[in-house]
Amino acid sequence: MDFLYELKCERDRIDAAIRALSGTTVGGLGKRKAQTSGTPAVAKRKKVRLSAAARRKISIAAKARWAKAKKAGKTSLSNR
Repeated sequence: MDFLYELKCERDRIDAAIRALSGTTVGGLGKRKAQTSGTPAVAKRKKVRLSAAARRKISIAAKARWAKAKKAGKTSLSNR
């Protein structure tokens, strides 16, 4: 019984050390601390949205490339 109590105390001590180092609660369900290092956070890139006309141009160009490759007897478009 004493051995089990010591293991639980050790686990609690390790959990507290992990929380102190990572800035979260055990299990990762807590809130993270704000980034305080000297480097700024990288801004998330906006998603590029293509117009229907641009998608159509890309589609036509891709079909033309594949038709040219098929005519030449190639099964892939790589340059190897």
